[in-house]
Order: sequence, then structure tokens, then C-alpha cells
Amino acid sequence: MRNYFLSTGRIGFSLWQDNDLFLAKLLWGDPCVTQFICASGRFSERDIEQRLQTEIENYYSFKVQYWPLFDLASNNLIGCCGLRPGLKESYELGFHLRPQFWHKGLAFEAADEVIKYVAAKLKVKELIAGHHPHNLASQKVLLKLGFKCIGTSFYKPTGLMHPSYKLLLGDLKKV
Repeated sequence: MRNYFLSTGRIGFSLWQDNDLFLAKLLWGDPCVTQFICASGRFSERDIEQRLQTEIENYYSFKVQYWPLFDLASNNLIGCCGLRPGLKESYELGFHLRPQFWHKGLAFEAADEVIKYVAAKLKVKELIAGHHPHNLASQKVLLKLGFKCIGTSFYKPTGLMHPSYKLLLGDLKKV
């Protein structure tokens, strides 16, 4: 059983650990997921290992990562959602879900909880986000969360211009 530091009604947020390679492969080994996050559309075994290590290192260095998400009812890995260090006083919000969990409101639910966590726990003025230009589902989630499109920017891992968004945390209503 995993420990969760944060949860919603359906989702438990955990921390990536060194022994989570099997889970990392379930997520980042699925071309349905990686088609939106790398130019080749697939992560190699080495890419998956590096991605897992990056998430673990981000937690030790910055106390944030794209945290693994688990379905509280089944304990199955949903995907990940969280933060990556951005420019000073900002973080990048992101989420990657396994296909069987798409279109169930889980990306919004997880990202909304991360935003509340950031607003309560971290001294961050804004969040940034982006998505693959063909991933309209991610666009809908970001807009529903209140992000505003600020243009496009080159995203080296895909080699494409990605729509870019910003959410000013000072604009959030205090809960």
C-alpha cells in the first residue's frame, strides 16, 4: 500500500521512488501517452529510467515532481500530475494519464488539487503550462482551470511550437 501526502475523492498523490520503474514503464512506456511529450512518440527504456530519476531528483531538489496518481478505489496507477521547476517564482504544471483514465475528469481533478496545494504550501506567484498542439483534451483542462493562453513556445522534446499558458495564483479565490 502506498502512502499518500495528498488526496481527492478519487485520487491519491504519492512520491516517485527508486523502485517504481515498473510503474514508470506502465505510464511512459505507453505510446498513447508519449505521443504528446516526445518527438519520436515513444520513450526508450533509457528515456523512462531517466524520466523517473528526473522526477525523484526534482523532489529532492525542489520538493515538487509530477507526482504519481493512484485510483483510491483500486490502487491502480492513473498517471502523474504535478509541478516541475520553471523560471523564478513559477512552476510548470503538467499531467500525464494512462489512456484507460482519459475523459473521466481525473486530469482536471488532479490538477485542481495541485493548484490548491501550491497556493497553500508554496510561495509561488504563477504557474505555467503547455500542451502538444494536437492534444485538445489538455487544452480544455487548462482553460477550465483558469489558465490564460499567452502564445506559443518551442518545446524541444517534441520539436514543435506548443500553446503556452499562465495562471496567476494571486487571482485565485482564497478557499
